[in-house]
Order: sequence, then structure tokens, then C-alpha cells
Amino acid sequence: MDSIALIIFLITYAGIAIGEVPGLALDRTGIALLGAIEMIAAGVLSTQNAILSIDISTILLLYGLMVISSQFRLGGFYTWTALKITKFMDKPDKFLFVMMGISAVFSAILANDIVCLAFTPVLTVSLLKAGLNPIPFLIGLAVSSNIGSAATIIGNPQNMLIGQLGKLDFGHFFLWCTPPSLLSLIASYFVIKAVYGGSFKGTVSPAIIERRAWQPFNKHQSIKGIIATVILIILFFTPIPREISAISIAGLLLCSRSMHTRSILGLVDWHLITLFCALFIVIGGIESVNLPFTLVEFLKGSGIDIHNLYILTILSTLLSNIVSNVPATMLLTKFLDPSNHIQWYVLALSSTYAGNLITIGSIANLITFEQAKEFGIHISFKEHAKAGIPITIASLTIIVIWIKLQQYIF
Repeated sequence: MDSIALIIFLITYAGIAIGEVPGLALDRTGIALLGAIEMIAAGVLSTQNAILSIDISTILLLYGLMVISSQFRLGGFYTWTALKITKFMDKPDKFLFVMMGISAVFSAILANDIVCLAFTPVLTVSLLKAGLNPIPFLIGLAVSSNIGSAATIIGNPQNMLIGQLGKLDFGHFFLWCTPPSLLSLIASYFVIKAVYGGSFKGTVSPAIIERRAWQPFNKHQSIKGIIATVILIILFFTPIPREISAISIAGLLLCSRSMHTRSILGLVDWHLITLFCALFIVIGGIESVNLPFTLVEFLKGSGIDIHNLYILTILSTLLSNIVSNVPATMLLTKFLDPSNHIQWYVLALSSTYAGNLITIGSIANLITFEQAKEFGIHISFKEHAKAGIPITIASLTIIVIWIKLQQYIF
């Protein structure tokens, strides 16, 4: 049974790393789901144990936050904000700075993927109309949303997972992860400015600049979303479990006189929720046969201590760029010491910053660049790497320095 579980795990993670199965229209979620099904079908896990291996608190938190983000999208808040900051476009340097700051803050509170999804179309059209080159600004959007999301437990899916499994305090997480995230954000701004400073003006000529009907701004619904978010964050500082707070606020938002339940739930990312559930089962399968413990012992025998914060940073970065940061995080959490919260903080930072290294390292990158294609803007692997590699190196360097400093601060 050990060998069967290992084979299923390796095939699943190899498929996730490749991103597809030749000849089939399977994506990473489909591959993970097949791996979960096979763990049950092969008898590695019973149906009951497979269900028990899913961390329901993480799923509920993710679900609740998605409903809250739906409120902002349907209220046109994201579009309104993106259009408001376009007034700075006459000074490209300043616009880049403001845009990256806004996207980082929003991503820390409302999740990076949603911010990129909402901002990209509006910013792309506005940049093209202003005669600016969209590429550096869209890279800045993706990079800043990744970095900003690292500052809080609710900034991205992998942080939500880390926060729930590690039973981390919201305030302590914020205090530990915000300083390096702020420094990384500043560093990324200067890197992009250095790489593209001479080419902010329009050098891209898309075939068509479409006129789109943006989601109209609804002041009442947006204010309701803001109030709900503020209350939620306050609740996160109380002993009330985060998932209970999130789904309770989400439930209140569903009680709307104008926004239909179907419209709100239609914006929930069921694809991501399915990926999480499937990965929980796959990891639960190898855990049931004690493979994580065996692997840790093997690594220790080879002189690799995964509990070493510097080694953890390197492993997290490499694995996140092979299989993406959510699957990487889900695997690495099995090796962390529950009593050493700094290990969990380092994993949160490194797995998130790693998303800036290459195009496929982060879902936020893919969302931004795929949407840009609709307007004739093509951001290649090489183009992204020009800024992504130095930004990631700078961010990881900041983590290393922060790890050294933390013994004197905390």
C-alpha cells in the first residue's frame, strides 16, 4: 500500500507540475481530482477517511472570503478604484507607484487573484488609451498583488491554508510578515522602474482596443462590502474561529434585496475549492502510510534539515515554481513544527514571493497575462523574467535578512 500511495502521489504532482496530460483536456485541478479519486479507488484511503482528511475550516474560510469578494465585484468597487487611479497616468512613475501600492493593500485584504482579475481589463484599456506601454504596469500589478498578499493570513489561498493548519494568530502573522512585504514591494517598484523606466510610453500596438461595459459602481453595495470587511478583520482579532467569522459575514451579505444569491455564488471560485479538497485527499493518502515522516528522516540523513529556515525558504521557492505555490504549501506544511510559528511565517512569505520568479509561479500572474491577451498584449516568459527574477532575488534576500534580524526583534 505504501508503494501505491507513493506512485499516485508522484504521478499527481508530476501532472500538476506539467499542468496538463497529453491528449486530454485536463488542467491542474482535474489532475489533482483524479489523484484524489485514485487514492480512494486504490484503497489507500476509505471514503470516510478521505472526507476527514479535508480541512473543513480552511475550505470554509476560503469560501466565506470568496463570497465577500463577490460583493465588491458585483458592486463595481474594483472597477471604480482602478478608474480612479488612472488620473495619475500623466506621470507614469507615480502611476506605477500608486497602482502597485493600491493592488498590494487590496490583495492583503481581499485576495490577490480577485484583485488581478478585476483590475487587469480596466487598467489595460486605460493604459492603451493613454498611450502608455501596458507591459511594465501589468507586471507591476501581478508582482505587487503577490507581495501584498503575503502580509496577511487572508491575502492568498496558501496563506489561508498556513494560517488554519498552523493555528496562527492573525495579528502576530501580520506583524511578522508585513515589514518584509513592504520592503519587497518597494524593491519591486525600483526594479520595474530600472528595467522599464525608459519604455513607459506606448510601444505596443494592439489590433483592437475594445470598449467594454464595466460593472457599474454601486455606492450602497460597495459600502456594505467595506463595512463587512472591516467587521470581519476586527473579528479576526477575537477568539472566534476565523472560518466561523468569515462564513457568518458571508451569510449576512447573501441576505440582499438586490443581489441575487446565484449572482454572488456564481463568482465563487469552485475550481480552486475543488483543487484544495483534492490536494487534501492526496496528501492525506501519503500521510496515512507515514511517507512524510520517512521523507523527513531521509532528508535529515542527507544533511538537509527542512526545519532550518534558510533551507525551508529555498525548498519552498523551488517547489512553488515546479508545482505552483498551493500544492507546494500543502505538502510542506506536513513537515513543519506546529509549535514553531516562525517556520510557518517563512513558508508563507517564501511560497508567495516565489510566485514572482516565473510566469507559472502564481495564479495571479496567469490571470493578469491571460486577460491582457484579449487586448493584444502578450507578456512572454522571457519578458516577465526580466523583472520577475531580480524581484524574487531581492524579496528572498529580504526574507533571509529578516530571519537574521527576528532573533533580536521577536
